[in-house]
Amino acid sequence: MLSDAFEFKIKYMQILDENGNIDQPLFPADLDDPKLVQMYKYMSFARALDAKTLSLQRQGRAVTYAPLIGEEATQVGSAMAMRANDIFVPNFRQHGVYLVRGLPLELYFLYWRGFEEGGAIPKNVNGMPVIVPVGSQVPHAAGIAYAQKYGKTGNAVVTYVGDGGTSEGDFYEAMNFAGTFKLPLVIIIENNQWAISVPRKKQTAAQTLAQKAIAAGIEGMQVDGNDVVAVYKAVNDAIASAKPTLIECVTYRMSMHTTADDPTKYRPDEEVDEWKKKDPIERLRKHLQQKGLWDDGKEKAMGDEQAALINDAVKKSEEFKPDPASMFENVYSYMPEMLAKEYNESKENSYWQSGNGEAE
Repeated sequence: MLSDAFEFKIKYMQILDENGNIDQPLFPADLDDPKLVQMYKYMSFARALDAKTLSLQRQGRAVTYAPLIGEEATQVGSAMAMRANDIFVPNFRQHGVYLVRGLPLELYFLYWRGFEEGGAIPKNVNGMPVIVPVGSQVPHAAGIAYAQKYGKTGNAVVTYVGDGGTSEGDFYEAMNFAGTFKLPLVIIIENNQWAISVPRKKQTAAQTLAQKAIAAGIEGMQVDGNDVVAVYKAVNDAIASAKPTLIECVTYRMSMHTTADDPTKYRPDEEVDEWKKKDPIERLRKHLQQKGLWDDGKEKAMGDEQAALINDAVKKSEEFKPDPASMFENVYSYMPEMLAKEYNESKENSYWQSGNGEAE
């Protein structure tokens, strides 16, 4: 006998198209005009922040940096769907998520200037520090989600992984763990089409990345990652369900993987030009203009305000004086005896000096 053991489908969702038009039946009921404008401001702010950091890196005023341009809708839409006590676990490109969640801009620039104090995330932000090893953040997120379920907090955990990260064992193990224990975990695949120089088509033979959820027994769907409204709805619904969910956001990396990369060596310009037509910020601007919610005057006022905030944060970060003692802080929830001993020994042996040349 031969019969079908299992069948599956992966749904794709788009609500806001490239011309700024809305699929009204799918539009989230809680997404009013002020919230749409706020989304636009955050997306624009994220792009301005990205441009400034890239400029600083090229001037030798910041370390190797991973630009986010083109992926603003995925980040802002998902971050705005989170509730205040939900927790996010990033990789190394979620600058827009940090922005929405209220990370002080000064800390953002401190991190990208190479100071570990910039990785000390304030508790009210409810997020983890930047995580660079590919895929390793997903098991962290699964563990945090397990703790939320165990503690009956009602909080969800949202984590981000790139299309390249879905080939890592960490990704599969975390997803399987989340499915087995029914954890309140939302895994967002930020599918920007390129894992450094490896294109999506060479990453996996799977027709979608979302279908990887099937093997773990969890919900999986694909959304237009350049549609901030669709991303918001997908993440909002997943959080409300309190079920493990995999969401593939189909977007595009408009810039380099990091500032150590040159995409012109492997990526055709024609491909980039086609994706520019799907710009996430431009399509939301069109919609707001159609509704009479945005104009050139508001655009200029927003740009001036954001530039002032960014420049002030850069100034503060460049005036920052690092304290070597910080290497002992923010490592554990409390300082273990062994670390405390090393800290005391370093002070007693004048391991570092104060600003005036005297041992602390």
